[in-house]
Amino acid sequence: MGAGDGTAEQARIAAERAAKLRRQLDYAERAERAWAAGAAGEARVASILDTLEVQGWMALHDVHWPGRPKANLDHVLVGPGGIIVIDAKNWSGDIHLRNGVLRQNGYSREREVSGVVEQCSAVAALLEPRHRRYVQAWLCMVGQPDLQGTTASGARVQGIDTVCRAIGAVPAVLDANTVEAIHQFLTNMLAGTSSPPLLTTGGVPTGPSDFMHAAGPATSLARWRTARDPSDDPRTIRPPVKVRPKPTRRKKTSCLGCSSGWHWSFSPSACSPACSHNFRPSRRESRFPRQR
Repeated sequence: MGAGDGTAEQARIAAERAAKLRRQLDYAERAERAWAAGAAGEARVASILDTLEVQGWMALHDVHWPGRPKANLDHVLVGPGGIIVIDAKNWSGDIHLRNGVLRQNGYSREREVSGVVEQCSAVAALLEPRHRRYVQAWLCMVGQPDLQGTTASGARVQGIDTVCRAIGAVPAVLDANTVEAIHQFLTNMLAGTSSPPLLTTGGVPTGPSDFMHAAGPATSLARWRTARDPSDDPRTIRPPVKVRPKPTRRKKTSCLGCSSGWHWSFSPSACSPACSHNFRPSRRESRFPRQR
């Protein structure tokens, strides 16, 4: 090793470490800008949605996502038109909706669309069956104020300048008392200290046996809920299987004149009285009896 080689190696290692830290810093700064832009967008959308109170709409902002403790819902509106779950997006670049697909700079944003649809389903699962059909999934685009349309999955996309007008045009399906009751219920469920649990079919064993009951999957799910122990689950109970005893072949007694079950004597008198073989003369002996 020449003079200065060890120091040069240490310098190279330090440079690589510095480059790695610069990349991490750049990623952290971009993430900070994205989170800041998202927070600013949510605040703008919240201030606009609050103006709908005069039309009978009641809003919830930044509440728990049912069943997901580390996630939140940006906005939930309850009003005459039903329940609207709104996810605010403050995106930059070329945003357009074509053929039911939302794209940013040419790339599909189906993941975000599926996210708001899942939020809508989680909120609907908390409500009574007669109110679940009134829950809708919306995306509010802050940076594209005039964008509007509907994705292939049923999520509605509205720009921030058109969202209030679009919400006001939703046909009324709930009266004032129902709106207040649902809003109070969702406030208690979503605005607490923890995310409400959500019962799903994720832990329910599936298979043909689920549909063997008389009432179908509903009975199977009810029995699964009430099962205290896996052995109590009716799907794990099977009737005992009857095992037939294997038949045993009794070996016939033999004598000195018998070997391996074959009779070697030509006369039944050659066997002892204990021998169980039946002497049958061959065809030749039956035609030509042996002279004794």
